[in-house]
Amino acid sequence: MADPRTTAARVKGPIGQYGGGFMVSREAKARCEEYGLGPREFYFRGRCGVLGECAADVVTSVAVFFPAAHVEESWYGGRKLSVERAVEIYTDVCHEWGRRRLGDYDGCARLAELLEPVVAQAPAAGAPLFAGWRAVPLPDDAPARATQLMHVVRELRGGLHANAVIAAGLDPLEAMLAADHDGTPFGHSTGEVMAKFFTWPEPYQKPSPAVVAKRAAVEEATDDLLASVFSVLNNDESDELIELLRFGHGD
Repeated sequence: MADPRTTAARVKGPIGQYGGGFMVSREAKARCEEYGLGPREFYFRGRCGVLGECAADVVTSVAVFFPAAHVEESWYGGRKLSVERAVEIYTDVCHEWGRRRLGDYDGCARLAELLEPVVAQAPAAGAPLFAGWRAVPLPDDAPARATQLMHVVRELRGGLHANAVIAAGLDPLEAMLAADHDGTPFGHSTGEVMAKFFTWPEPYQKPSPAVVAKRAAVEEATDDLLASVFSVLNNDESDELIELLRFGHGD
């Protein structure tokens, strides 16, 4: 039976993939074309718009793993849309993608039921995007609701992970390069693939063994931070959540 920390570690891959899959989806691409936005303009305005209209430096403070210049260009370039409208459209994309990907999955209602108390009772300290997205109303239908809740949990882990990286004294790029990544919208990805996706310029320096070890400790620390979040579930519910998240992969 899974304890809270085991649960945090076991669910991070599927929640990372399905909570973020809509961000790189055909639905997102269609909205970019509809509103004349670049992909990253829509990404930053939609995802980070829950912070309100603010300076790009504020967005950079939560989008820890992106180069600051890229954040600034994308955030200000996306001002064709108000933050309120951008969040609304981004939420719609999340729901549409969830209905397409999980509409035939019978476990969505129970998945949402298990994740709701996790989201509701989690502390927001150190995770401003989580706090912002938790305040966005949930849809009634199960596939969209489950997908939005996975997105919100993904934002929680992402915020706490960024804190752990900073606390360990790791540069965001070296932290990215020093590990493979399971919880991405693409599934399993190498550090170099993610660095390219995040627009860091090449060439990349090979991380030292000490950096690799420090990065592994950061992952453990992130699981530790998430353990209390999943403690609202009993062991049977934790096992059920892990089982429900074993659905298919790919877009």
